[in-house]
Amino acid sequence: MADTFKDHFSGVAAGYQAFRPGYPPALFELLADLAPARGRAVDLGCGTGQATVALARHFDEVIGIDPSAAQIARAEPHPRVRYMVAPAEATGLPRACADLVTAAQSLHWLDPARLPRELERLARPGAVFAAFTYGLCRVGPAVDAVVDRLYREILGPYWPPERAHVDAGYRTLPFPWPELAVPALHIEERWPLERLTGYLATWSAVSAYRQQTGEDPLAIVSRALGAAWGPPERARRITWPLTIRAGRLAP
Repeated sequence: MADTFKDHFSGVAAGYQAFRPGYPPALFELLADLAPARGRAVDLGCGTGQATVALARHFDEVIGIDPSAAQIARAEPHPRVRYMVAPAEATGLPRACADLVTAAQSLHWLDPARLPRELERLARPGAVFAAFTYGLCRVGPAVDAVVDRLYREILGPYWPPERAHVDAGYRTLPFPWPELAVPALHIEERWPLERLTGYLATWSAVSAYRQQTGEDPLAIVSRALGAAWGPPERARRITWPLTIRAGRLAP
């Protein structure tokens, strides 16, 4: 994410806040335990603050940073959270100010050549950097088949190339710090069909498809998705695999 960043989400900031899934509380308990202290956490690429506010349950202060003013304008307020519009690679924060730095579903947008220097500049002794990402949602075979068709066949050419790093669980991105062992976690929600389609509409490839074709890709699969789901008001269990990469930034 350079000073002029690729903005895939400002146009769907409202939907992003309303429809993105929440992270499991166990994730933030884990990160707080890994950090050397619970003074300050910095959340890079914070969007509308889903992870930022969750971190505030464990840290005295959390700073959420995003280059999109539209996202920050819709960020969830919290008495221990402060938001800033800035690139992750040049936050403007003071040196040695953070016990934990996170990148929630945003590492693939950041500049791997510039990010490490800024992270190490922000780190207090023993500070931890954790990047986490979730993959394709899973509901059940019939619904999954429709979602997979949307994701791969219909939207495939419209995904930005950085999306491949999410599919690879961030293993294709450089991570130049000794990695810490973390347990396997996943995201789980119970949603009706309307909430799932609202979430699908926040995908960057959906926005790109609409802009480039003038059509709605969700309309292509709506009938099949409804048939696979059953009664639309029925709440179904939805899971997302969660990948966490965590490392110690400073001794």
